[in-house]
Amino acid sequence: MGVDGPARPPDGANQRQLRRGAIGRRAGSGTNGGAGRPRPRPGGQRSSARTWWPRPRLGVEPPPAGSPPPAPLPPPSMPGRALPVPAPLLLALRCLLLGGAAAALLPYGASRGDRRLPDGDDESSGAVRLRRPLPFYEKRFGQLFVRTNGIISTQDFPRETQYVDDDFPTDFPAIAPFLSDIDTSGGKGTIYYREDDSPEVLGQVTHLIHAGFPSTAAAAFAPTHAFITTWENVAAYEEVSRSLEPSKKVNTFQAVLAYDDSDTYALFLYPPDGLQFFGTRPKESYNVQLELPARVGFSRGETDYLKREGPYYSVTSNEQSVKNLYQTSNSGIPGVWAFHIGSTSQLDNVMPAKVGEKPSEERSLGTLASTLSSSPTEQNVLDADYPDEIIDYAEPFYDENEDDDIVYLPMGPTVVRRPSVLTCAFGAVFTYNPSSKETCEWNHSQCSQHAFCTDYATGFCCHCLPKFYGNGRHCLPEGAVHRLNGKVSGNLLVGQTPVRFSAVDLHAYIVANDGRAYTAISHIPQLAARALMPLTPIGGLFGWLFALEKPGYENGFSITGAKFTHNLKVTFYPGQETVQITQTADDLGPENHLSIKTHIQGQVPFIPENFTVHIAPYKELYHYSHSAVTSTAHRQYSLTLGRINRTFAYQLHQNITYQDCAPARQRWAVPAVQQLSVDRVFALYSDGERVLRYAILQSQGPARIGDSPCDDPGPVNPCYDGTHACDTTARCQPGAGLAYTCECTAGYRGDGRDCVDVDECAESFHRCGHGSVCINSPGSYRCECLSGYQLVVDRHSCVPIPPPSNPCEDGRHTCASTDRARCVHHGGGSFSCVCLAGYTGNGHNCSDVDECAEGRCHQAATCSNTPGSFSCRCEPGYHGDGIQCTPGKGSWTMCERWRQSLLEHYGGSPREDQYVPHCDALGNFHPLQCHGNSGHCWCVDESGREVQGTRSEPGVPPPCLPSLAPPTVRPSPRPDVTPPATGTFLLYAQGQQIGYLPLNGTRLQKEAAKTLLSLHGSIVVGLDYDCREEMVYWTDVAGRTVNRASLEPGAEPETIINSGLMSPEGLAVDHFRRTMFWTDSGLDKIERARLDGSERRVLFDADLVNPRAIAVDAVRGNLYWTDWNREAPKIETSTVDGANRRILVNKDIGLPNGLTFDPFSKLICWADAGTKKLECTLPDGTGRRVVQNNLNYPFSIVSYANHFYHTDWRRDGVIAVNKDSGLLTDEYLPEQRSHLYGITAVYPYCPGGKVHLVY
Repeated sequence: MGVDGPARPPDGANQRQLRRGAIGRRAGSGTNGGAGRPRPRPGGQRSSARTWWPRPRLGVEPPPAGSPPPAPLPPPSMPGRALPVPAPLLLALRCLLLGGAAAALLPYGASRGDRRLPDGDDESSGAVRLRRPLPFYEKRFGQLFVRTNGIISTQDFPRETQYVDDDFPTDFPAIAPFLSDIDTSGGKGTIYYREDDSPEVLGQVTHLIHAGFPSTAAAAFAPTHAFITTWENVAAYEEVSRSLEPSKKVNTFQAVLAYDDSDTYALFLYPPDGLQFFGTRPKESYNVQLELPARVGFSRGETDYLKREGPYYSVTSNEQSVKNLYQTSNSGIPGVWAFHIGSTSQLDNVMPAKVGEKPSEERSLGTLASTLSSSPTEQNVLDADYPDEIIDYAEPFYDENEDDDIVYLPMGPTVVRRPSVLTCAFGAVFTYNPSSKETCEWNHSQCSQHAFCTDYATGFCCHCLPKFYGNGRHCLPEGAVHRLNGKVSGNLLVGQTPVRFSAVDLHAYIVANDGRAYTAISHIPQLAARALMPLTPIGGLFGWLFALEKPGYENGFSITGAKFTHNLKVTFYPGQETVQITQTADDLGPENHLSIKTHIQGQVPFIPENFTVHIAPYKELYHYSHSAVTSTAHRQYSLTLGRINRTFAYQLHQNITYQDCAPARQRWAVPAVQQLSVDRVFALYSDGERVLRYAILQSQGPARIGDSPCDDPGPVNPCYDGTHACDTTARCQPGAGLAYTCECTAGYRGDGRDCVDVDECAESFHRCGHGSVCINSPGSYRCECLSGYQLVVDRHSCVPIPPPSNPCEDGRHTCASTDRARCVHHGGGSFSCVCLAGYTGNGHNCSDVDECAEGRCHQAATCSNTPGSFSCRCEPGYHGDGIQCTPGKGSWTMCERWRQSLLEHYGGSPREDQYVPHCDALGNFHPLQCHGNSGHCWCVDESGREVQGTRSEPGVPPPCLPSLAPPTVRPSPRPDVTPPATGTFLLYAQGQQIGYLPLNGTRLQKEAAKTLLSLHGSIVVGLDYDCREEMVYWTDVAGRTVNRASLEPGAEPETIINSGLMSPEGLAVDHFRRTMFWTDSGLDKIERARLDGSERRVLFDADLVNPRAIAVDAVRGNLYWTDWNREAPKIETSTVDGANRRILVNKDIGLPNGLTFDPFSKLICWADAGTKKLECTLPDGTGRRVVQNNLNYPFSIVSYANHFYHTDWRRDGVIAVNKDSGLLTDEYLPEQRSHLYGITAVYPYCPGGKVHLVY
């Protein structure tokens, strides 16, 4: 490689490589030194010449140069085999294992195969199947559930309000390292979980358990599996408030469940300063200044069908005890808490570790007697208020002459000052810092392809690989020629003449290995070009960026990379003209060309034609601070023409701002002052070419006070002054004295004096992947995608270009609003617009059809036109449906009223398969009733009730037709219940069936949706659930009944109300009072009855026009309902026995279809198909607010956790709306598309609360 000068000696350091390449290398690691095998490089490669520290996991910086390696430890116990360890040796082992440190977290994250819990306020992992059952208390469980709120269970969770704001015990099995109202929505932290059986992790867990249980049967415990859950930087739930800034406090903690076939031990790990908040405020009383401390402990839950309280164990009882979690422990290691929580042998309750006192000869491992309660059922072990600073320390455990770090344990409660890094015996380093929010694991793609990523205590940074330089995000090959492109714009006053130019071309060429920079600005007006010749800083910026570096100093690009802003202010003398120059670098282009935008604004002196500009060599001092470089200088220049020689000057102030990498500031220090030495500089304007040129030769090095041209600096290595003979595409490597070698830069090969381009494409040195083509370029190559493909982030791989989106779905269409038109997709980007029924136009503009003007109603009826529809009502003295009116003063018959009610329910236009009662000329029920023209028919009696056994299929006449004998066999499908899975789910009504849609947290598990119950011939509208008896209740407007069915397998529907109904719609169940309420829009009534149909009575039958939705606050005993009377819509309320009736809302509402009571916020919320809004108000009608103002056509709505779920008649699906943001977060569209009606939420447990009985 080298040709000029002797070969470098071993200690002849390549300075740039020392600065950028040997990150984390120990000093003196060039050889083994007889110390055994070198440590492997990250990634598993070994080097015979270098010893590498393991790559940090979370912000760990490698030890400083010269630091000894961690002391070796015995290998971990393997599963199935454990040897007893003497107590003193165990204590020494614990000190060695933890280096005197407190709790650090076991390794976690995506790289360890962890799964992530979805972001949100109350999310669940769903059932995590374990490879073998886990003992908990006296039972064994094959699955675990992880919840956002710092809790793990062996079964799915009830609603959040049933446990998150209550004290222990819970009524379900619970393992709670930090039970509180945690919220990870909006990127506020991450929750990881996995099951692990690797020897590395099991060994670490075993040591920690043995440290806490040294003298019991646990000393022989060797886990075969571990379940690890990590809450990283999670935040407390906060109610949105404009007046308060959101808290920035976050917590990090970890729970480890280690188990074998017979026992389970739990470890709760709280790293130093990992807990920044200690409790949360309950949602139900968020405006009250009340904060509940986090609960830490274990609960067996209810143990039998009598729901008797099982055993439980509490670690904390107040805020101070929560604060002590990371300062103290029960294992002798601050922040590490160990518990025996399950066994196949007798275990009455959780058994905590009891190590915390200073060992003595008589008792090497003691107990935290002062902090442990003796209660067999509930123990609070952290109530003591330990001081933070005043701590008495015991004498060291080791001989004072030993070289190892001495670990001091305090007297009394175990509070240890410790470093934040834990080095384990298994060759991995882990740490935690509460400010660590970004790591290489998720952000390495931000680094250049020629860089590596390093985690530091407060974040990650990118660093260029050896033989490259830059700031890590942008790296260029050392020694290579660089090109810059850009545009220049100006608004100048030259003398007194204004000159403007815009986006003229700038090109620069830099020979980095000798510090030469050439700049050319094309097509600039002659007057401005001559006046700008003295302003060499325009091109001087590029010289500073790529200046030749002297040892220990760095040029500009090594600091700023390819994104920065250069501001320059120049004041000319003697005329005091001032000009401002701004140069902005955007990024590196595909060919690694830097892109620069330059803008020049101000006044410059006039320079006559034919004068030349001379600028003498100069030196400038640049001052460096974080994210900024400044320089101030006074520079002279001469204008010459023949014998004329005049000298002028200008003062310049430069400021270069950029984004440095804060986490590495201490490690990547730049000298505070560097000197830029410009040895040659010239400026020239060519009239013929209309090109302004600058040429500069400069280098970067130390500041020399008092330098003068007469000083003799002594011999300078040719690499530092550019006098070497290396090729322009080679790096000059300085040796001793004046010796040097030449080495072709990356992408070139040769002897260093002569280098030729390597064709990476032809020689298969490229990394272009599938679907891409390699294109060679000088010193490099690029990957271009084939037709139909596009590059991904790594710029090497190509993926197919996705097909064009559907404009009808992504909103790019130009059709009228969805309530007036529909968009029809024709493939690609093509679509057409069609007006809906009841509207006319070209689809882009649709206007309402006035059916009244077309005479659709009977001449004896009053017609009312509505958007997209119309209605007819017979005038006084007539009766009928408005389409047909017959004389007579009598009121409508039952058949006619029901027919009119259903027609209004269908919006005036029923589908061909929907049921509309068939009335004869006298208004009585026709004996034959059918679902439109579907062929599904049945017989009815004079009251319209179905005659059992008369249902017929299409093509089979029913027996109620004249002269037709009843069929002998009439098989019909049995409407059995298909039982749902356990957990929380939604039920929705869809015509003749009730659908099941499970939730994972608050996410819709659409792939698991199915039909719960098929009800042929029904139209299910209202829907609710009794959580006590696990029964679903519904109204059927086709059968005019109220029904119910158990969710047990094979259960059949039961009709509980079958008389006195016309059009039963909304339904609400009060599980406390065992009562149900329903609305009847045909009879304009609101009724109530016991859940078995008994004790039925009318609550209201006056001042109602179209009652629809109904909701009950069972805890407070209040009832709410909507009336979508088009002339005066309203929402009303009363007590559950009908007292204190009053209007809650009657302003700015249109068609309030859906209504729900939100138990979290105690708000009554409604979905309005007229105003298209989802709104909420307090039970007294105050505090009204809009959650969403762009709904389609909502019908029914239910509240669960931090979401609303509503059925929609435009989308024919279930829509999820976030309560806090109002965003539509998800939707489920059943395969069978038809209108969805009622919706309700079903969860494993009934809501809690005190009942306000009103009987």
